Amino acid sequence: MSLIYKICPAALWREAEAAGRFDGAPVDLADGYIHFSTAAQARETAAKHFSGQDNLLLVAVEAEALGEALRFEPSRGGALFPHLYGPLPTSAVAWVAPLPAGPDGGHVFPDSIGG
Repeated sequence: MSLIYKICPAALWREAEAAGRFDGAPVDLADGYIHFSTAAQARETAAKHFSGQDNLLLVAVEAEALGEALRFEPSRGGALFPHLYGPLPTSAVAWVAPLPAGPDGGHVFPDSIGG
């Protein structure tokens, strides 16, 4: 099983859990796909797009469960990022963990994510 990661405001994720699917954050809806990161990319994504933000969750998703709607496409610096063209079914989620901001503004990731 390979995991990909979504950083999400807790309130938005709680709505998704209630609905059984996540349609995306405002940036996802604007871009037409749900942005994810690999384990190696998650910390950089958090620093670039979520610095200093609290009340975030790290959502780990089983990539294989998403089928052909998941595509790895070039993004910053030519790196391939996972993008989901369609809603994320909560049934594809392996786990969800708090992603608190540390005293330096960076986020404290769970030990279970490498990268």
